[in-house]
Amino acid sequence: MTKIIDWDDRIGRRIKLRDLRVFFAVVECGSMAKAAALFRITQPAVSQAIVQLEHALAVKLLDRSSRGVEPTIYGRTLLRRARAAFAELRDGVREIEFLADPTSGELRLGCAEPFAGSILPPIVQRFSKAFPRASIRVNEIPPLEEQSTLDDRTNDLLMGLWVRPRTLPTDADQIKIEVLFDERLIVAAGSNSQWAERRKIELAELVHEPWILGPPGSWNHVGTTEAFRSKGLELPTVMLTTYSVPLRAHALANGPYLATFPESVVRFNAARYSLKVLPVDLSVAPRPAAIIIFKNRTLGPLVEPFIVCAREAAKSMRER
Repeated sequence: MTKIIDWDDRIGRRIKLRDLRVFFAVVECGSMAKAAALFRITQPAVSQAIVQLEHALAVKLLDRSSRGVEPTIYGRTLLRRARAAFAELRDGVREIEFLADPTSGELRLGCAEPFAGSILPPIVQRFSKAFPRASIRVNEIPPLEEQSTLDDRTNDLLMGLWVRPRTLPTDADQIKIEVLFDERLIVAAGSNSQWAERRKIELAELVHEPWILGPPGSWNHVGTTEAFRSKGLELPTVMLTTYSVPLRAHALANGPYLATFPESVVRFNAARYSLKVLPVDLSVAPRPAAIIIFKNRTLGPLVEPFIVCAREAAKSMRER
């Protein structure tokens, strides 16, 4: 009981949120002087904040040298845990704001290509119509299979093509995956392409055409190369490598290129980019387009309404 009372005293009375924020800034800047300039306070005031934290915790938090400061093992632990606590506190404030005014608030969405250029716009349109005072912060994230961890605490939920990442955090069983639809990989060309009016095309006919693909390791790059190899064909010439959906689509519409896309990209942008799906059988297994949320985190009140809008927008893909 004595230790519990002691910790309550340290946390409740002796550790100040302002001192923690100063500590965060010192670690991020690598310098007390830079942290002081950031907060527009004196360097002695920054030093005093760190001293107060070290005194409250009875450990050394920073190693100081002529090159700046670095967190000790105790400092790194405090940094990790305190950031999580600040994230929970921030989410609590946001939830209180939403309860006071259910039509407002902010949703933080981590979205990977190609979702941002396909199904996300109609989802946002539905959501904004239902919650005109709410805002959405879209953070671009790498494809899910390229991530080493999903729990970065900067997003309320994630959207992307679900393939289990190479490594997941130890609490990976705490993520919840909702599949919106199965995404197919298709071959597309500009509507003015010589291939646009063909009713059937064999993949072998396209070997010597100029192609646009995503970077090696991306789904469309891996899927395309595997499709050619499975038919015993040489790999096509890749003239442009990029993740960017607008860049690929613009190049197709204005040049003799071919490209593979997730089907939703062409379905939602065919008229805008003048794209045409070609009748080519790639025989590539579809991938689930999914929303990922975190069970071990307090979810903002806008998450579930957003998911409802996502389900509605995805109906056309499920019913194709």
